[in-house]
Amino acid sequence: MWLWQSYNVCIFSSRKVIFEKQWIYLDNAIGKHYGTTFEITAGGNLQTKKNEIAAAEPKEAGADNRNIVDDGKSQKLTRDDIEALKEKGIKGQEIVQQLIENSTTFRDKTEFAQEKYIKKKKKKYEANISIVKPSTRILAMMYYAREPGKICQLRYDTLAQMLTLGNIHAGSQVIVMETCAGLLLGSVMERMGGYGSVIQMYPGTGPVRAATDCFGFPKSFYKTLYEFPLSKVESLISGTFSAHRSVHAEQDSVQGDEESNGSNAEKQEPAQDIEEDSSPATEAESTVNSNQPENQEEMEVTGEENNEKGQNLEKKQIAMEKKRKQDERRKREAEAAVLLQNKNADGHPLIHPMCLVFQPLLECYTKLRERGGVINLKLSETWLRNYQVLPDRSHPKLVMSGGGGYLLYGITVARETAKPNIRCPEKTEEPAPKKLKVAELES
Repeated sequence: MWLWQSYNVCIFSSRKVIFEKQWIYLDNAIGKHYGTTFEITAGGNLQTKKNEIAAAEPKEAGADNRNIVDDGKSQKLTRDDIEALKEKGIKGQEIVQQLIENSTTFRDKTEFAQEKYIKKKKKKYEANISIVKPSTRILAMMYYAREPGKICQLRYDTLAQMLTLGNIHAGSQVIVMETCAGLLLGSVMERMGGYGSVIQMYPGTGPVRAATDCFGFPKSFYKTLYEFPLSKVESLISGTFSAHRSVHAEQDSVQGDEESNGSNAEKQEPAQDIEEDSSPATEAESTVNSNQPENQEEMEVTGEENNEKGQNLEKKQIAMEKKRKQDERRKREAEAAVLLQNKNADGHPLIHPMCLVFQPLLECYTKLRERGGVINLKLSETWLRNYQVLPDRSHPKLVMSGGGGYLLYGITVARETAKPNIRCPEKTEEPAPKKLKVAELES
């Protein structure tokens, strides 16, 4: 297991983590530096791997691979033999060495083919992992390789173009609207380094920041992050938005829920009293025929009362915590509204989110051209091809991505009509008088 098989996980003590169908404990990784490589030992524990410098030995290699036939009979070790070696606790490096020694065609392969064979076997049998610090590049490649649907098929090179065209840097004031699980938002926050302001526009009831939390930002980064729902943009533009009104509306709804719960409880209490009064004879018979002391009944009643008090206290605490979060959220919305009203977007880059379909961006491109106020408007698509760069065998890889989506880019400008100058009256443009020739003057 190597670095190219990435997996995002939070490290806790005495907690099992599944990685590539294997359970491991990450206790020994706590306190280590980023980039440390570990070896998975028996029982799923981690052991720091020492950097061993192998001595350079002369290799026996063939001239070419024309005489090698892949018939499955070149390896003397069977699957059962390899499993027996694993059960004995033999390390992956030793298993790879035995596979090389028991291969009848290894020495006949070229030097390049031997390196490829060793790399393939190490990937399969050596259980090594490296703890790396989360970054935009690592998370973008991890999501695109494992769960591309969650980030809307956003390729890492397309994400890099969006950050570059948007001119994201420390101290910027950025508005982000995305549905990529917070990957674009986290990338913007990482580039800004905790300086500036980021306003996240979100559809629905709340923002999604699953990928943003994977970056592990400190609390100071989140102080520059604001959120504002798309459903209230129209009221903000028309001037009818009021954060206090929304806060009072939510408080009234919370109080209404509490009052309705209280009225339901009051309605249930008299019903219980009626039921208790309707059967006095049965209660008397039960008290006469019961052999349990009265003290036990009193203890049960007090226990039930304590449970009810505890449940009511928990409900109140939950309601208070919910109210506190709502107030904090509305406060951040009000701050975001102030930033949006005071923001001057002239001269700032405008980047439409990546879209896999061409038609929606084409319609947006046409409307922006008709409306005006945007210069350097471009609609582009990029494609990516990976290259293998090795001595004497560099070539483009056969498998490549079909497309990274379309990007719409432009720069907003002011659309103010030029005011006429009162001091300098406008002159009507008249053609200049025709110059008279010398002959005409003499005549």
